[in-house]
Amino acid sequence: MSEEKSLPRFRLKIEYDGRSFVGWQRQDNGLGVQEAIESATKKFCGETVRVQGAGRTDSGVHALGQVAHLDLNKEWPVNVIRDALNAHLRRVPVSILKVSSVEPVFHARFSATSRSYQYRIVNRRAPLTLDAGRAWWVPQPLDTEAMTEAANFLVGKHDFTSFRASECQAKSPVRTLDTLTIERLGDIIEITARARSFLHHQVRNLVGSLTWVGDGKWTPAHIDTVLLSRDRRAGGPTAPADGLYLSAIYYDDESTPDISDRTAC
Repeated sequence: MSEEKSLPRFRLKIEYDGRSFVGWQRQDNGLGVQEAIESATKKFCGETVRVQGAGRTDSGVHALGQVAHLDLNKEWPVNVIRDALNAHLRRVPVSILKVSSVEPVFHARFSATSRSYQYRIVNRRAPLTLDAGRAWWVPQPLDTEAMTEAANFLVGKHDFTSFRASECQAKSPVRTLDTLTIERLGDIIEITARARSFLHHQVRNLVGSLTWVGDGKWTPAHIDTVLLSRDRRAGGPTAPADGLYLSAIYYDDESTPDISDRTAC
């Protein structure tokens, strides 16, 4: 008996504005990014596919480097897939940045070794215009040095119950936060977190608590007290979705290399 041949698999790097969607995942209450790409694929090649994403962003959360994969019935040139999908996605704020051909063992979610989120704060008295819906406006001055000192307590392996949404379905609240950095450039504060995986609302809850340190409500060391309490009620507010971006997905390219990178225009 001959072995069944695997369908060609393609990896997508995706950018989107989350304000137009109910989140990444296909849902009954509105349009998800996953559904938008699946519909575009159907229009492109007539195939009904399941697009598997590396991370399930919530409603209003954006992406600079979401990764997904899909299987098609033929080996399309990757630049054709990219351009065709973008043509059928032109009415929604989604862009396929890159398409690569990968081995069938590659899985956008399960092959990922870590994920990086970026949170963007505009820290000024004047309200937002161009950045409205794409950043969190915090008018009171924030001390980023104090926020950085507090962030150091959160790096490493911890029980993050204090920064976990009540509806989080993860089996364990323990996660390893590889990095948590805070950088200011003028009025812009960017908070970047990297880990293998995150709890539901973990980044937004961390950011909300760090702003309380930044505006003097808490000392930096109080973050450690909140962390050790393992009680969400002890934590700070949940930062709005507006400022959160799924910025990058990382893979061990030695075990899941691209077969090709034919992305030339």
